[in-house]
Amino acid sequence: MTTLPQNRREWLCRTWPAVSGAILAGQSAGNAWAAAPTAPVAVARCPSYEPAQLLSVLGRLFDQLGGLGRMVRGKTVAIKINLTGHPSYRLGYYPLGDSHYTHPDVIAATVHLISRAGARRIRLLESPWATSDPIEEYLLQADWEPRDILSAGNNVEFENTNFLGRAKKYSRMMVPQGGLLFPGFDLNHSYEDCDFFVSLAKMKEHSTAGITLSMKNCFGITPATIYGTGAGKDEPSILPRGGRDLVHRGHRQPSRSAPAEKDSASSREGGYRVPRAVVDLVCARPIDLAVVEAVKTMTGGEGPWQSVPMTVVAPGVIVAGTNPVTTDAVCTSLMGYDPMADRGTAPFETCDNTMRLAEEVGLGTRDLKRIEVLGVPISAARFDFAAIRQARKKAPAAG
Repeated sequence: MTTLPQNRREWLCRTWPAVSGAILAGQSAGNAWAAAPTAPVAVARCPSYEPAQLLSVLGRLFDQLGGLGRMVRGKTVAIKINLTGHPSYRLGYYPLGDSHYTHPDVIAATVHLISRAGARRIRLLESPWATSDPIEEYLLQADWEPRDILSAGNNVEFENTNFLGRAKKYSRMMVPQGGLLFPGFDLNHSYEDCDFFVSLAKMKEHSTAGITLSMKNCFGITPATIYGTGAGKDEPSILPRGGRDLVHRGHRQPSRSAPAEKDSASSREGGYRVPRAVVDLVCARPIDLAVVEAVKTMTGGEGPWQSVPMTVVAPGVIVAGTNPVTTDAVCTSLMGYDPMADRGTAPFETCDNTMRLAEEVGLGTRDLKRIEVLGVPISAARFDFAAIRQARKKAPAAG
């Protein structure tokens, strides 16, 4: 089995010229993405959030990928979780972890396994909407007990990355190949001050990007003090204010202290901008391990605030991989969609396919024929979001 690079960001910087050259050669030969790397993706059925079952399923997934020990032993591990939207936004009476947040028991089980594998420190990261409050406070508002997660491993801590936090300055992380939308980003120090980065995401559809999986989860690493509606003009604001409409709509630039957009005349459409911003972020802060959970999740969008019919569903599946593009491609197929589809085809009716853009810059392949699926076959674990979407479109309007 191929050994993971010690620092994938350095690896991207070293290998990008060769990769981009190979991709261009492939394009000229009529095979545009033949050079995009691939990696196995592990799929498992998991019908409940019962902790013992989660530990067993996640442990098996990680073992199929070569074992956590070789990945995290002795390292500082950063885990980006998904807490999109304020805790007051609920889908009916369902707990937030059943609909649109990464479930707390999945977070705790992942922390426990990473700690047991020998990680030196574990930081749980998120940029909660429009607040500088500790993440623990945010979790309490969601009716979670933060200590259940903090006690799941050794030397575990939360950090709100929506602002400067505990550091004296932001970390500038550049996009190795120059970027599609942004050449680089100023981020909370925790995204640079780690040896291993995990995207721990929820499997969902998305109103702007079509789907949100391990890569789209990283849209939330941008601090609102620089990329938020109320960000400072010249310097970052002291406290985060508002959401990331700046990235979505491009109505203004980030704080002047941070790298500006490459082309201020480019499209301001969210379906153009968000997929490109996500690819730039994943290039600047590469994902070393992608974990996407859908024991339970929601259909219809990324959160209860969407103005479309939504429901909680139970696909009963967890997916993991060491390449976020291959992982997201398998997840997309598990949702009943084609990872090779693009704008105009569900779920990308009004947006570009983030996986295609990531493939084109050499992050990974979305071609299922080139991806080894370990564990449960896609056909045996598929939960057809696409069919639900079609049925929703055909349903008569209420009135």
